[in-house]
Amino acid sequence: MAKGMTTDARKKDTREKIELGGLIVKAGLRYEKRALLLGMLIEAGMRIKGNDAERLRLTMIGAEAFGNDSE
Repeated sequence: MAKGMTTDARKKDTREKIELGGLIVKAGLRYEKRALLLGMLIEAGMRIKGNDAERLRLTMIGAEAFGNDSE
């Protein structure tokens, strides 16, 4: 974290990290190795660059998962 970051900026950064961790849990990947998770995210990032169809497909999967929040 950058030296001299304001308290509000640190709180915002921490909140964002907590939310991102929650996505890993919601995806059912809580107990996977960090290297695997990072590899999956890197690959997904490469797959969606310039591929609007893949971006839309993955967005639909995520939106459906958010719609099932009662689970």
